[in-house]
Amino acid sequence: MTSRIPRDSRLRLVRPRPLAAAPRAMNQRRSRRPAPRPPEGTPAPAELARMARSGLAAAARVAHWADTALRPGRDSASPDGKGTLSDATAERAAADLGLTAAQVRADWDTARLAGLVEVHGDSARPGWRLRAWDRDDSAVLRGWVALFDAWSLAYPEPSDHEPAAVAEVVSAMPQVLSFLQLSAGPVPVEQLLDLLEQRVTELRTERCEIPYGPQPEPEPSRPTPPEPADAPLPPLLEWALRALASVGALTYGEGQATLTPLGSWAVWVKLEQICVAAQSPAGNIEQAAEGMLRGCAQLRPNAARAEYRAWLAARPVGSAVTELLEAARGEDALLRGLAFEALRVVGAPAEPDVRGVADVPTLRPYALLWLAEHDGIDPEDAHEILTREEATWLWVDTAAAVADHGEAPLLVRHLESAVQPTVPMLLDEVRAVGHPRTVQVLVALAAAHPDPALAKAVRRAAFQVHTGGS
Repeated sequence: MTSRIPRDSRLRLVRPRPLAAAPRAMNQRRSRRPAPRPPEGTPAPAELARMARSGLAAAARVAHWADTALRPGRDSASPDGKGTLSDATAERAAADLGLTAAQVRADWDTARLAGLVEVHGDSARPGWRLRAWDRDDSAVLRGWVALFDAWSLAYPEPSDHEPAAVAEVVSAMPQVLSFLQLSAGPVPVEQLLDLLEQRVTELRTERCEIPYGPQPEPEPSRPTPPEPADAPLPPLLEWALRALASVGALTYGEGQATLTPLGSWAVWVKLEQICVAAQSPAGNIEQAAEGMLRGCAQLRPNAARAEYRAWLAARPVGSAVTELLEAARGEDALLRGLAFEALRVVGAPAEPDVRGVADVPTLRPYALLWLAEHDGIDPEDAHEILTREEATWLWVDTAAAVADHGEAPLLVRHLESAVQPTVPMLLDEVRAVGHPRTVQVLVALAAAHPDPALAKAVRRAAFQVHTGGS
């Protein structure tokens, strides 16, 4: 009797997707909120990117110089070979670029804040935005927004003021910037000062927590220390406006301030993020990482990324990355894929943590793909950095996500993304890779596939994995 098992049936080869296919394929529900449009008069993205490139040209120049001159193994590398900007390196860059050492250091700091250069301990390397600088307008704009977010670090803060007073002004400036954006023109500094004073007062009132219930009388032997005098706000406002002007967010002079087109666009982007958070369909911003990811599982990719941005904007980056990686360690493969999609939105700040989990077997393929894309490799080609075993493990993990959350036809189509050219080779390598969900994936695939012969082969492989046979 001739066996009908397809011993060498060829699979139609398709390029493996850079992450779990399940989230992308299952995100079929349309976003409930149409894509917002920037205010009338906002330049087109290409023009905004041109402005950002112009404003960051000096920083990009120093970053490109460092990439060339400080790369380990180059004859002109720094003595430690790590690309650090030592005094000698700053002098060498100044000589090569025709600048002063102070200008080099200022441009270097700007490059770091914009993500053109990433510093890890005592070593530095070019950021992914530098790799995409000339070809990707969105990367350029994200770099400028990163600098805009760090405006308080881009300009020396007043040394004669209490850090708490400076922090209050930094916390109050978003409202000042929103007012500037809505005004769409020059605003007198006196008016901005009134608004700043109101917002600082609100912040102080919000922090004033009066305990409920009777309180013990203060001990007479311990006199209450006098309250520190409030710091004068005019010099702090002037510092904030000069700092924002230094990053290109506004112009400041003659007693008034005006947002630049880039600054107005960036404030609008921030306001839209707040609106997305407020209008989250499932209240995802209030959820822990796992709940947020589950809430995003049914959204289309663009809507899901908007949810990720809103969720991230509401919490410190460090704790958010920790939460996402903790969710990725769980048993749900769909959440694993979505967690790394959210980490793509985080970008460079997540790099040390992602690198730290690259040796965790369940997270390794996802982490390697994330790091490859972070280093500038095209997402369509990033899978090539995986070994055959890692690619097979990822294929099984993605199939597990499809089996748990998708539909049978989707699981059958997932078969086409395997790197193995034949079904028998795929089954042999799936059995060898040792994924804990192998049996369930193979059983689900056998039940879903319309070809009886192929389904029989898959069931046999599932049985052999289950019993430990060969």
